Amino acid sequence: MPGHDHAPTADTKPDAHAGHSHASGDDHDHGPAEASPYLWPGVSLVLLLSGLALDYFSEEVPFFTGAMRLAWYGIAFLLVGWKVIRSAIQSIPSGNVFNEFLLMSLATLGAFAIGEYPEGVAVMLFYTVGELFQDAAVNRAKRSIRALLEIQATEVTVVRGGQSLVLDPKQVQLGDTIEVKPGEKVALDGTLTQGPASFNTAALTGESAPQSKQTGDVVLAGMINQESLVQVLVTATYQDTKLAKILAMVQDAVGRKAKTQLFITKFAKTYTPIVVVLATLLLVVPYFVVDDYVFRTWLYRALVFLVISCPCALVVSIPLGYFGGIGAASRAGILLKGSNFLDVLREIDTVVMDKTGTLTQGVFAVQHVQPAPGIEPAQLLRLLGALEAKSTHPIAKAVVQHVGSAAANVSVENVEEIAGHGLRGRVEGRDVLAGNAKLLTKYGVAYPADVDQVVDSIVVAALDGQYAGYLTVADAPKADAQQTVRELRADGITKLVMLSGDKDSITQRVAKELGIDEAHGGLLPEDKARYVQQYLNEGRKLAFVGDGVNDAPVVALADVGIAMGGLGSDATIETADVVIQTDHPSKIATARRIARATHTVVWQNIWLAFGVKAVVLALGAGGLATMWEAVFADVGVALLAILNAVRIQRMKF
Repeated sequence: MPGHDHAPTADTKPDAHAGHSHASGDDHDHGPAEASPYLWPGVSLVLLLSGLALDYFSEEVPFFTGAMRLAWYGIAFLLVGWKVIRSAIQSIPSGNVFNEFLLMSLATLGAFAIGEYPEGVAVMLFYTVGELFQDAAVNRAKRSIRALLEIQATEVTVVRGGQSLVLDPKQVQLGDTIEVKPGEKVALDGTLTQGPASFNTAALTGESAPQSKQTGDVVLAGMINQESLVQVLVTATYQDTKLAKILAMVQDAVGRKAKTQLFITKFAKTYTPIVVVLATLLLVVPYFVVDDYVFRTWLYRALVFLVISCPCALVVSIPLGYFGGIGAASRAGILLKGSNFLDVLREIDTVVMDKTGTLTQGVFAVQHVQPAPGIEPAQLLRLLGALEAKSTHPIAKAVVQHVGSAAANVSVENVEEIAGHGLRGRVEGRDVLAGNAKLLTKYGVAYPADVDQVVDSIVVAALDGQYAGYLTVADAPKADAQQTVRELRADGITKLVMLSGDKDSITQRVAKELGIDEAHGGLLPEDKARYVQQYLNEGRKLAFVGDGVNDAPVVALADVGIAMGGLGSDATIETADVVIQTDHPSKIATARRIARATHTVVWQNIWLAFGVKAVVLALGAGGLATMWEAVFADVGVALLAILNAVRIQRMKF
């Protein structure tokens, strides 16, 4: 809106409330040839204070009367008010007549009309200063969101034809190789062509611990190279990087309003014309019912009523509260696709979680070694490690990683892979079998009955036709998985469910270990969706937490879909409502705490604004409140509400 509009920055969308946009707040022009937003309000304040002093000493300065006094206060008024009046006039053709600009213009010009020059200047001056403080508060609330834009590199070194060229990242093509010096940001997604290397990922994940990368590992835009010069093979163009998609998501989040925001926006559009009608009635009706009716007195009361009723505190502080919540979440590595999900997160009573990659690490590891009597554990591990090194199966890789260098330089011959069973080979001159129990049965090797009772994935071994023991391989729970369950339960979640495609026996064991209420294993995605629909039919408010790729149907079905480790998957960013950038499930509880704090602050502001305005409106209608009280009820309450909203930025979650 001309004269009083905050042009949206790259990271925001306009968010107009009753004719007043607080989308960005980066440009707030309040006077001619503005060098500083506070310059002309400062000059107006000096003129106002000087005028009050001249009024006080009017006997000593007789010249300060009539046209001189009107011109003095008129200049002070126009320095801060002419943009507001112009905005009120220019909003009329668009149909947006009843807005705060109209309220301020009517009240202050009315004050001049009845000779209350100082009060007219004071109302407009304090209103303008309040707007400047509001802009500063909005900018501060969005600072953590805008900081994401600074993660993007503005130039990149590309190696072409043996030469190093410094280019704009948008000019880099797929398949190019880029160089990243120590301390530089990675400009584009790609794979590391020569490792190892260490990267600081704090700007993306909120985690300070550096990540080590090996040759062939994925490197993402926004990471900072910490050590030696590295080269990265580009696999995504500038606009297709994970970072670009995350930034687009955060930009869109500001435009998706919570129910409370939508209510206040609609309320303000209805409330403002009602206030104008009531103020008119306050001026006219007493003429017919009051014996000693004085037009000037009742006009003054109507003007006070208009000033008090301005909805600034509501239409500014409430979006600011939600901006603060989104900013606090993004600093914690939690990206929300809209402020509406802050409300939903607070309301949920059921959390349904996938197992692998959400509550567990998603990586197989040897959990237990049980050699047969007479077999040394080290000997069993060395032989199994050497044989399993010939397989690419995930369980085989887990065994090899566990054994490490102990199996190096061990001779392995005649390796045979038996599909669905395991491996057979000759290791150090001995016949070795490694696989499931069916493998030993196939070759007539007897084994203890309790082997069949083992819940976890198992590698059973035989040496020279004799049972030699077994290893268990499992996907271990994440370090903060139990903490997540405890915090969610303490936070009011009444039902915790685990749904997994892994076999049911393993799912039940992990659920029991973590203290989860209900668990179901061996499920396909459609089975998970069936369970979630069942819970929804029971009237539960439900969040589903998964990887956002295989679980897309369930993510779409839940009241709020939460994806873990969002930097690793395009589909995660596309399908989920909330993306946790790290692999820490405890962030779910953090998101709930941020949502509750945001809700508390927003409703504190609503009740503060309504309460104070209701009292002062009643006093103003009865002639017990002046313009000065009206200024407090409008600008003062707005500033108090803004200061309260800014608290979200300082809270620890």
